Parts: sequence; structure tokens; C-alpha cells
Amino acid sequence: MTESLKTVVKAEQVGKQVHAPEGVLTLLSAVDLHIQQGEAVAIVGASGSGKSTLLGLLAGLDNPSTGEVTLLGTSLNQLDEDGRAKLRAGKVGFVFQSFHLLQGLTALENVMLPLELAGDNRAKASASSLLEQVGLSHRLQHTPQQLSGGEQQRVALARAFAGQPQVLFADEPTGNLDQATGHRIVELLFKLREEQGTALVLVTHDNELANRCDRRYTLDNGRVVSSASPSA
Repeated sequence: MTESLKTVVKAEQVGKQVHAPEGVLTLLSAVDLHIQQGEAVAIVGASGSGKSTLLGLLAGLDNPSTGEVTLLGTSLNQLDEDGRAKLRAGKVGFVFQSFHLLQGLTALENVMLPLELAGDNRAKASASSLLEQVGLSHRLQHTPQQLSGGEQQRVALARAFAGQPQVLFADEPTGNLDQATGHRIVELLFKLREEQGTALVLVTHDNELANRCDRRYTLDNGRVVSSASPSA
């Protein structure tokens, strides 16, 4: 990494506590991390280690109890929910384990939606092109319930990359897919991010998938216990 690359995601001493019947539960404690422009970073750890909680904080989907999260140069602590949504619009993409497609819309309409919200008057052409890139040009008019899991995740990938985001957050993107289908999704994910120069923040329990990234942060009981390149 060179000095000219800017930091697009940063967490400084981030903590998250929630109230539970048995008292205050600490989900994350004193997490520090940074992700640079165009970098792919994996967040790994056992189930319950705080991976998805951290992803939600980094993306501004939730607020930290302590510390500060900076996304694309702006402190999320200073923004309300609308302000965070405005910051993400057109600059941040998401891919989740459970696809999160709108059931009443076709594949084409699902991908067009963020483009239309951003005022892109070429939304239909752009969405069609992206769906062709992920091998779904023959499925444009199909709704999610008419698509397989792998096809739904390919639609989700096309939607996530539709606005050419600076950062893509992916939470267990292959978690609901069989191994062969998951492998194809991973190849598409890394191909698209490389083409667009998108920074990738990837939560995964899959070591092979984590090894595709430039660096990884390992969580244990809500704390970062190591930060390294996969070969380290």
C-alpha cells in the first residue's frame, strides 16, 4: 500500500454494549482498524465473536457505544440516521447472506432501484449490463422467488456494484449457498471489485475466502486479537 491511498473506513477504540436480562453485555471492546481505498479486508472469528456487529458499526447501520467510526472521511458519530444514509447513497454497497432482494420486483428492477434513487437516467441500461456481467441476462424479468439462491445472490451482487461504490460491505455472502455456487459468487465478487477499484470489507468464517483478501482482522470475544496479511 502506498501513502497516496486514502483510508475509507476507520474504527478507533470502538466498543458496543447492549442491555440483556442478565445485565450489560459487551459485544465489542476497543476495536481499532483501518481499510484503505481499493483494499480487500476480511473480518474473521468464531461465531459470536462480534464480526457482524462490527460490520454494522463500520457501515453506519448501528451506533457504537464508545469510540469513533469514520466512513469515507466523515465521522459517523456526528450524523443521525438520515445523515448516515445520505453518506452511503451511491458510495457504499452491501451484500448479505440472505440476499435482501425486494420480492415484488424483478431482477432488473431490483438492480435499477438504487440507480433510480440516485437519479441515473440510464438506470435500465446500466442494470441490464450488470446483470449480463453476472450471467443473468436471461433472468431480467424473474422475481426473486423464481430464482435459485445462487441467482439471487448474483442479483444482489449486481445491485451492490450498480452505483460503482467506493466501499462494499459483505456479510457471509456465501453462507446460504452450496460450495460450488459459493465459489462462483466469490469469483464474481472479486472480479467486480477489481474492475471497479472498490474497497471490500468481508465478514466470513471461510478461511479460503479470507485468504483472497489483502489483510484480515481476527476477532475473539469482541476484541481484535490479530491483524495480518493472509500469508503472515
